[in-house]
Amino acid sequence: MIPRTGPLAGRRLLAIFAHPDDESLACGGTLAWCAAQGVRVSLLCVTRGEMGQRAPGTSDETIPLGTIRRGELHAAAQRLGVEDVIVFDHPDGSLNGVDEPQLRNEMIVAIRHVRPDVVITFGPDGLYWHPDHVTVHERVTEAVQQLGASAPALFYVVFAPGVMRRVVETARANPDAPPDVSLWSLDPDAFGAWAPAATLVLDASAYTPRKIEALRCHRTQVSAASALAWLTPSEAERLLGHEHFVRAATGYMGPTFLDALRPTSAPLP
Repeated sequence: MIPRTGPLAGRRLLAIFAHPDDESLACGGTLAWCAAQGVRVSLLCVTRGEMGQRAPGTSDETIPLGTIRRGELHAAAQRLGVEDVIVFDHPDGSLNGVDEPQLRNEMIVAIRHVRPDVVITFGPDGLYWHPDHVTVHERVTEAVQQLGASAPALFYVVFAPGVMRRVVETARANPDAPPDVSLWSLDPDAFGAWAPAATLVLDASAYTPRKIEALRCHRTQVSAASALAWLTPSEAERLLGHEHFVRAATGYMGPTFLDALRPTSAPLP
């Protein structure tokens, strides 16, 4: 165990996502900020991401993509200050076919093992209605509900509408970027378009460099074809520095360390 110091030492956070890179894109700044404040940050990834893309020249073609992405996840977690990484082996792209009680019980076991004060996962829109993301949202919410009086606080991470459209447009304005840079060929307007309104917005811009470093650890996914690779540091801070959350209507409902975060500390070196 890494000795933790800082104003939030002794607090615990568990982030639960579907694929390697979800954690960095969704709330990497907040995870890094919490770790810098002394929080023990743990990460649970439900799949190995074996159905993701494999950008040319970014990996050994003879190695299964899921194996590579698991390694990328550990590298990204290190950059964010995440102390514990748990990776399940459920099928990427088919989480809605996994037995619901089984997956929910696995979430309960993980939460009981980590004993977090706060759990962060996807909102009901799954960021952009990705079926795996929506399934994780549903199972985590059910798990927290079943924990009753011992449940941690639950926060859903969401995107502000329009922010990913601005990311793509800003990247394409870079004269050195390929004209067709995108976000995994997804419609950028889908990100946050149906998200519930945030109840907590954290200015984690001091940790945006660490967030970008973590994203770049996911080399197979964030390659030269990704708009995320073409943001300048100031652009990344402006567009990705604020992270949005919705407090769930289940779990512990009192104040949490997330509510009390203030940008008073320098970022990690």
